[in-house]
Amino acid sequence: MGKDILVTDSPSNVDEAAAPREFFTRDKSFYKTLFMMALTIILQNIITYSVNVADNIMLGTYKQSALAGAAAVNQIQYMLQMLTISGWGEGLVALAARFWGAKDVKNVQKTSGLALIMGVSLGLIITLLAFLFPDKLVAFFAEDAEIRAQALDYLSLMRYSYIMFIITSLLLVTMRSVQRVGIAFKVSCLALVVNVTINSILIYGRFGAPEMGIRGAAIGTLVARCLEFIVVLIYTRSKKLPIRLRLSEMFPPTRELLVNFLRIALPCIAASLMFGMATTIHTVIFGHVSADAMAASTAASTLFQYVKMIPMGVSSAAAVIIAKTIGSGELRKIKPYVRTLQVIFASFGVLASVILLLLRNFVIGLYTITPQAKEFALQMLIVQSIMLVGTSYQAPCQVGIIRPGGDSKYVMVSDMLYSWGFTVPLSLLAAFVFHWPVVAIVICLNVDQLLKCVTVSYKLNRYTWIKKLAVNSN
Repeated sequence: MGKDILVTDSPSNVDEAAAPREFFTRDKSFYKTLFMMALTIILQNIITYSVNVADNIMLGTYKQSALAGAAAVNQIQYMLQMLTISGWGEGLVALAARFWGAKDVKNVQKTSGLALIMGVSLGLIITLLAFLFPDKLVAFFAEDAEIRAQALDYLSLMRYSYIMFIITSLLLVTMRSVQRVGIAFKVSCLALVVNVTINSILIYGRFGAPEMGIRGAAIGTLVARCLEFIVVLIYTRSKKLPIRLRLSEMFPPTRELLVNFLRIALPCIAASLMFGMATTIHTVIFGHVSADAMAASTAASTLFQYVKMIPMGVSSAAAVIIAKTIGSGELRKIKPYVRTLQVIFASFGVLASVILLLLRNFVIGLYTITPQAKEFALQMLIVQSIMLVGTSYQAPCQVGIIRPGGDSKYVMVSDMLYSWGFTVPLSLLAAFVFHWPVVAIVICLNVDQLLKCVTVSYKLNRYTWIKKLAVNSN
């Protein structure tokens, strides 16, 4: 008989279970698992993100309007990624890793099937909108006529990749839940090589190929997504895996599993939707301030997102460890793990901030943008390097500890209050009412990253985010 892990609303008594003399964990396997998984996830995320960045870098050396057009369309990809990977995917990790800790392979597969149903349904809606209303989607992200024309060319091909991207991503998240992360890195490397090769030929018209500009970049990305999709489908059917994903074993889900998955995943979706929409508003603001501000935001955010992957990769590894530990019932390990992770998160935040400052001049120099746009981009990166220390602590604490611990509602409320109750209205006022300088707008958009540290730390160290687990037979 299979088992469903039910998440109750009662916090576990961690104080009684925790080892009394151990402040930081001395568990060597914890450090080995955390850093090996984190390193692989960081590299995989860097390579995956580079598939889109390759478009930006090459288009940035081709034409500024093409760069801005691709950036506008990539906001749709970003929203899709937020809702699937950070939404359904985080819910998948939180529950599947618990089943993995309880050695319940059957329900790991069922949970993966549920996430695929939800993710593909969402992807179909976004894909349909991209086919039916491309002009309205593009107009939301950019006002300039030339940028909108470039964006429409890019979207006309990119919309074919959305469903494949969702399926590939959620299958890889399932593999992460059972501590198989190597395939994601290898597949991402393949996609990057293919994308860069096709881009270098088709964007500029090399080796006798036509000069296609932004459409060439879209073709490169689309082909890369197709290859990722095919390879991952084949891999997840491998007999060598601890869990072999088969449609007959993934569907249909039990009613109890559906209820518990939604209890964890829906707050993840809501938080990701609110946060993703708030981030999209950032692009809308700069897109309507000036073309220079839009180009600067694109160039600066590229480096920022790369560096941010360092602490967030550690966070992803921590989420698997926390969920698996709770699922196995070893609650005595939780307090030492959490204390250790907080120090690790903060340390990686400082490291990421220093890297961002050191690389800012070199990376911005790679872009063919106006002097004013370069100045804006450098100012943005200085502000973001300060805010990154806060981001690197509070975001991993929320998504790497609190959410897999069972309290995904807290993350939803926190992101909603800070983003929509504070930074979004403040930033809109700064840009369109007070007409503050670009650097001041950037501060308004990011200051919540420091403020969240206080409330997140208070929540985390009370340990009320851990929920008891009851295991019932089907």
